[in-house]
Amino acid sequence: MEPNILTWADLRISLALGWRDFRRAPALGLFFAGVYVLGGWVLLLAFTEAGRLWWSLPAMAGFPILGPFIACGFYDISRRLEAGEPLSWRDVMGVIFQQRNRQIPSMAAIIVVFFLFWNFLAHMIFALFLGFSTMTNVSSSFGVFLTPNGLTMLATGTVIGAVFAATLFSLTVISLPLLLDREVDFVTAMITSVGVVSTNPFVMFGWATLIALALFAAMLPGFLGLFLVLPLFGHATWHLYRRALE
Repeated sequence: MEPNILTWADLRISLALGWRDFRRAPALGLFFAGVYVLGGWVLLLAFTEAGRLWWSLPAMAGFPILGPFIACGFYDISRRLEAGEPLSWRDVMGVIFQQRNRQIPSMAAIIVVFFLFWNFLAHMIFALFLGFSTMTNVSSSFGVFLTPNGLTMLATGTVIGAVFAATLFSLTVISLPLLLDREVDFVTAMITSVGVVSTNPFVMFGWATLIALALFAAMLPGFLGLFLVLPLFGHATWHLYRRALE
């Protein structure tokens, strides 16, 4: 599969088509976004109840890593709208349930491993710069992040996190919609995804940056912004995939 050359106009068109799909199937879009939002609330509540609020910092930073797998629901909605296929709760849920016997679970495992390893590494970075004693009371003293060691820790974590995010983005941005759309193995899908990114580095970097900024902003008001951002970019990514490999 030879990737096409993408332009900035392709991003704009994909966003417009993504918004159109969200408006055509708002209930389904809000449902899949709601699953993600609920997961964020549960995660934050669990850390708060356990008295480990500081754990929420690396977890929230790595939470968007799980986004590509959640987006599979949006990909199938856009695929059905594009093909003129029936669009009902039963149809969409049925297709997603059927993926358990295909290649997407393998991709999901890779995404989860990235998420868990990022959380482990974030804890190590935290302990390296601030020490284990700080980790027991950071929830009541966030001023520790404004110390020289705290600022260095934040800078180091941001750089390493960006590398993780860029790597996972390159592996999944095209591979997940491709696996949903065609009968290919997950290794081929990842290679194809990396090929699209390497063929269009500036455009895809712009797309990744736009997604990251939108997700960050959407998570600030109690994750509520994700009800808009996830459907928009989930549907738009499907159309960008189509433009990259059609």
